Amino acid sequence: MANEQIEMLDELLEEDVVNFFKAIANKGRIKILYALKQHSLTVTEISEHVGMSQSAVSHHLKDLKMARLVSNKKEGRKVIYHLDDEHVHDLFDTAIEHVKEIYNYE
Repeated sequence: MANEQIEMLDELLEEDVVNFFKAIANKGRIKILYALKQHSLTVTEISEHVGMSQSAVSHHLKDLKMARLVSNKKEGRKVIYHLDDEHVHDLFDTAIEHVKEIYNYE
């Protein structure tokens, strides 16, 4: 077994995966992602749901957009935010399921 070749991630991909985990490793961003998992929302709506200032929400959304976890669309004067794609929904579901399982949540 010790002589088996182990494949490693490409260094660029490895760095991008690290940046992905850094982007979600924040309680405020987790709250925002969880809210957006349920509904597409404006900054004002997110702020009301997660109990953060609009400026803090905007800052977190910028980081989440850079990590391509969140995207937005304009509807008139409103900017509506949503999770970027189904992968983000799946990752979030898996993380919640895993934590519930390992910590014996009901």
